[in-house]
Amino acid sequence: MLNAFSRALGQLTDPRILRILGVVVLLSIASFLASWFGIGWLLTSTRLVDIAWLDTAIDVLGGLATLLLTWLLFPLVASAFVALFLDRIAVAVEARYYPDLPPSPGIPWWQGLLCSLRFLGLVLVMNVLLLPLLLLLWIVPPAYPVGYYAVNGFLLGREYFDLVALRRLQPGPARALRQRHSGELLATGVVGAILATVPLVNFIAPVIVTAAMVHRFEAWRRAAR
Repeated sequence: MLNAFSRALGQLTDPRILRILGVVVLLSIASFLASWFGIGWLLTSTRLVDIAWLDTAIDVLGGLATLLLTWLLFPLVASAFVALFLDRIAVAVEARYYPDLPPSPGIPWWQGLLCSLRFLGLVLVMNVLLLPLLLLLWIVPPAYPVGYYAVNGFLLGREYFDLVALRRLQPGPARALRQRHSGELLATGVVGAILATVPLVNFIAPVIVTAAMVHRFEAWRRAAR
């Protein structure tokens, strides 16, 4: 797994990858702004009580909550757009490390769209369910971070694997391969989720995770043979 991420980082200077990075950064910035305004509007437009000073306090804390939730959610929202550029990243990785591979049939646009919409919906629902863990930060500080990285690592690992695998496998064999390596896939997704929360790295995390997942997929697929 570490070798896969090392290779992914080492290929960031590849001209074919550099051409995609600009688009990815713009999508990430747009996702950050959309998450910021969306979460901020939701928190500030909702009056939980009718006591003026308490509402003011909630608004102040709401600003901090907006920053925290935006920081945690925007890389995941940005990852929902990975289907837009995944094939070009995968082609660049395969051309450099797996030149023996035949051309990929690719993934139909509608299938990529369905995967992205499903992933976005799961991310929003699961992260809303995780919010109560924030209340435990004063009692059990690791509760929310552990829950966040475990849940989103699982979601990220599955999303990226499906999109990479479906380029070359039918849904049935892809699902079987995913189940066979579920533990390794979770670990890969957790590393991706950690990268997605590192300042500056999070803007290009979708490219890094996509390239790393291509390496993991090829290793698993060749081992299965």
